[in-house]
Amino acid sequence: MSNDAPVSTTHAPQAGTHEVILEMRGITKEFPGVKALSDVDMTVRRGEIHAICGENGAGKSTLMKVLSGVHPTGSYSGEILWNGESAHFSTIRDSEHAGIVIIHQELALIPEMSIAENIFLGNEQTHRGAIDWVLTQRKAAELLERVGLSEDPMTKVKDIGVGKQQLVEIAKALSKDVKLLILDEPTAALNESDSQHLLQIMDGLRRRGVTCIMISHKLNEIEQISDAITIIRDGRSIETLRVREDGVDENRIIRGMVGRDLESRFPDHTPEIGEVFFEVRNWRVQHPVRADRLVVKNSSFFVRRGEIVGFAGLMGAGRTELMRSIFGRSYGNVLGGQIIKDGKELHLKHVRDAIDAGLAYVTEDRKSLGLNLLDDIKRTTVSAKLSRITDGLVVNEAEEFRYAEMYRKDLRTKTPTVEEGVAKLSGGNQQKVVLAKWLFTEPDLLILDEPTRGIDVGAKFEIYGIIQRLASQGKGVIVVSSELPELLGLSDRIYTIFEGTITGCLDKDEADQESLMRLMTNTTTRPETPAAS
Repeated sequence: MSNDAPVSTTHAPQAGTHEVILEMRGITKEFPGVKALSDVDMTVRRGEIHAICGENGAGKSTLMKVLSGVHPTGSYSGEILWNGESAHFSTIRDSEHAGIVIIHQELALIPEMSIAENIFLGNEQTHRGAIDWVLTQRKAAELLERVGLSEDPMTKVKDIGVGKQQLVEIAKALSKDVKLLILDEPTAALNESDSQHLLQIMDGLRRRGVTCIMISHKLNEIEQISDAITIIRDGRSIETLRVREDGVDENRIIRGMVGRDLESRFPDHTPEIGEVFFEVRNWRVQHPVRADRLVVKNSSFFVRRGEIVGFAGLMGAGRTELMRSIFGRSYGNVLGGQIIKDGKELHLKHVRDAIDAGLAYVTEDRKSLGLNLLDDIKRTTVSAKLSRITDGLVVNEAEEFRYAEMYRKDLRTKTPTVEEGVAKLSGGNQQKVVLAKWLFTEPDLLILDEPTRGIDVGAKFEIYGIIQRLASQGKGVIVVSSELPELLGLSDRIYTIFEGTITGCLDKDEADQESLMRLMTNTTTRPETPAAS
C-alpha cells in the first residue's frame, strides 16, 4: 500500500451537512450486574464523520450495537430517530436494510472462505439462481482496489494478516448501499501509512455524502478527520464537540475522556540496562503455505536485561511472523538459525517449550490466538502456566481467584467480577486479560505484539508503566507496534524490518519517525552495534 499523504483537516462543506440524519435519545442499556449505558444522547449530521471517544468500558461499542440492532429493540430503553423517524432495529439485517452498516472491532470474517466469498456473504452475486463467480471476483477486485488491498480475491482469509482482514471488512461494507458506516477501531490493526490510506477512504465517502461514525483511541486521527466528537465516560454522554468551531486538540479530548489533564503520554523511566541475555542469529522462516516465499530472511537481533526493544515495519514486513516463529515455532517453517538465552542455545519446538524457557508472547490477534472466548477471566489468567497453582493434578481454586483478582486490580480491568466471561468484555479489557495471562507466567522475555491496540489513552499509560516496571526488574521486553510515536516514547532501541529482513537498529537518542520510515521502506541493511558490545 502506498505511503499516502495525510488527509486534509480542512473539510469542504457538503450539501446537506447540517441536516440531522441520526438522533439517539436517552439510551440506557443494562446487563446483569452492570449498567453499560445510562441516558446517552447523540446527534449526528448527514455527510459528516462523527467520532465517539471514551476509555475502555465506557460504553462506546455497546451504544453502536444498540444502533445497529445487535442489541435489539426492547433490550434497551430510549429512542432512535433515523432520518427524523422512529427506528426499531431487531436484527443487523434491519439496520443494514435502512443503510446502516457496522464493522465491529473484532472482525467477523470466515477464515476458510476466500476474500471474495467473505465480501459477498449474505449478498451473493447470482445469475439464474446460481452464484456468478466471474462477477463475484470482478466486483471483489474492484472493492479491494478501492481500499488499496492488492490481494487475489480468491485468497483465503486465513492466509492474510489481521491488518489486511480489516480492509476486507471495509470492502464488505462498501459492497452494500451504505448511508451510515460505523467503524469500531478501524485503524487499530494498521500502521501509520495504511491508516492514512483508510482515512482518505473515509474522507472520500464523506465527500460523496456518506455519513461515518468512528470509534477510535487514536486521538491524532480523530482530531485530523472528524467533524464532531461525542465523549462518553462511565456509560454517560459527557459532551459533543465540533472540531473546528471548538478548536479541539488531543489534550481537550483527553480531558473530556478521563475528567482531568494527562500531563504526559509516557511515564518517567530511567532504564537500567544490563548484559545481553537473549539473541536470535540468522533466523530463516518459510511461509506456511507458499514454499517459495521466505517471510523471515537471515534475521539477527539481541535483547539486554532491563531493555525495551522496539520492532517497526509496515504491514506485511514480517514482524509478527518473526516473533511467532521464535515463540515455539508457532508460525511457518523454520529453515535455520539459533536462539540463545543466557549463553545456551534453545531448541523451542513447541509453545510449551518457549513458556518453560521463560518466554511469553502477547499476540496481536487476541480473538483468535490470545483468548478462549468460552472461558472466564479467572481461568484465562492462569491458563498459560497452571503448574503454578496446582497440587498434583488439582487446581487450587483459591489461588486461581487470588491471582486473577490481583491482575484485575493491577491492570484496572473493568469487570464486575473475575468470573465474568472474557467474551463479554470490551476489546481493550480483553487485551488486559491477555496481558495478565502472560504476566502470570513470570517470563524473562516478554514479547508484546501491538500491546495497546484498541486501548484508550489512560490505559495505555498504565500498560507503559507495567512494561517499564518489568524492564526495571531486569527482564527483557520486545514491543512490536505500528505506532511509531509509541515505539519512540517507550523503546531503548528500535529494529526496523522490510520484507522479512532486519534493515537497521537505532538507539533511542538517534531515532525519529523520518529515520525509522526510511529504514522501514529500504532494503539496504544498516549495520548495528554487535551484541558483544
